[in-house]
Amino acid sequence: MKRTLYLKFLLGYVLFGILGFITVSTLTSHLTLNYLKKQTISSLYRETNLLAGNYASNYYRGTMTLNDVESHFKAVATYFDTDIWVVDRNGHILINSRPDSANDETIQNFDISSFGTKYYQEGTFFDMFSENTLSVFSPITIGYKVRGYVLIHKPLSELTAYKDGLLNISYITLALIFLCAFIVLILFTFIIYIPIRKMTRAAKDYSSGNFDTKIDIHTNDEMGYLANSINYMATELSTLEEDQRKFIANVSHDFRSPLTSIKGYIEAIMDGTIPHEGQDKYLNIILFETERLNKLTHSMLELNKYGVKGSMMDIGDFDINHTIKMVVQSFEGTCKEKKISFELILTGQTCIVSADMSKIQQVLYNLIDNAIKFSHPESSITIETTEKNEKVFISVKDTGIGIPKDSIKKIWERFYKTDLSRGKDKRGTGLGLAIVKEIISSHNENINVISTEGVGTEFIFTLPMAQKETEL
Repeated sequence: MKRTLYLKFLLGYVLFGILGFITVSTLTSHLTLNYLKKQTISSLYRETNLLAGNYASNYYRGTMTLNDVESHFKAVATYFDTDIWVVDRNGHILINSRPDSANDETIQNFDISSFGTKYYQEGTFFDMFSENTLSVFSPITIGYKVRGYVLIHKPLSELTAYKDGLLNISYITLALIFLCAFIVLILFTFIIYIPIRKMTRAAKDYSSGNFDTKIDIHTNDEMGYLANSINYMATELSTLEEDQRKFIANVSHDFRSPLTSIKGYIEAIMDGTIPHEGQDKYLNIILFETERLNKLTHSMLELNKYGVKGSMMDIGDFDINHTIKMVVQSFEGTCKEKKISFELILTGQTCIVSADMSKIQQVLYNLIDNAIKFSHPESSITIETTEKNEKVFISVKDTGIGIPKDSIKKIWERFYKTDLSRGKDKRGTGLGLAIVKEIISSHNENINVISTEGVGTEFIFTLPMAQKETEL
């Protein structure tokens, strides 16, 4: 068995971890750094505007000394951890907040237009720094004339370090998510994958004809329900296979016996073993066995027709009491021979049911035929109809030999005959009750049997009462 499903989940789990790491280390890192730059630039620009408008301009107006402005700039630079410069238009540094720097430096090739339309730039700022720096400027304007610039410089390495700190949190979060996914994978293994493997092994055994394998899953969820359904299916298939073997054995037996008789008698007639004057007797036996085979074949075809899903049903309303009377009349000759009488206890003058009349006639015929076969001479067969809860209960009861207790559940099986019936039922095929069961089931109704050996047997089946028309 190829174990591809679990491998796919493992590969998906590993791929999830790799893609998550790549996403955090590239896309998330880039987006975080851009966000930090944007926020820092915005914050520093507000500060340069404040310093240029409130302090540097006062220096040019002469209301504040250079030392006062420089001390204030150094305090702000310390707070923001930046370098703050005041530069004139020629690039000469007037104020530098860095403690170890001189204020008389000049920026080589200084050109404020190099900033373009932006108020900041990234780089070494005209080679004044040894590392990339984020530089933000704001002009010092007095009387609508630019006298100089306030610049704030912040090393990009500090933003990168801050970004790396945030990424570490992201990595930790990703690791926790990866761990949670691993826990989910473990749960999937025990809750989904292992049960699926058990069911797959069982299905493989079933396909090879071994229905003894049971799926050991006992959970109150869909997986447990599926396992129980498959176990039930296996039991039914095992039973069906056993029934099929019995069916073939019974068919072979019931066909072999009359065919052997026919073959033997015909050979005896042909080779002269049976004299000409005695042939009529044995030809009648051959005719009897032929009729038996014909009846067996017809019954098998009839039963197979009922076994087809969606077999046609001609449902209509008819009087079941009248139908019972007509079927009983067809047994008049047989009943006279055995001196068997009928007792009809029928509810009302008429009892209208909704069913397939021809098939219900066949049910009644088979049940009454069985009752006559297994009834003692000079006995009585009782047929009764009773209305209850929108149903009509039809009972066929005899006082014959009865059915053994261990055979009650088997009488509906095809070709089944009790040991007591084999000596009496020479013409029977063992399909009559199976046909009865199929017909009643096709009507979505029930049939039951009550029997005591040596006392008699009663078959009771139900039919729906016809719906009465509502008067307007």
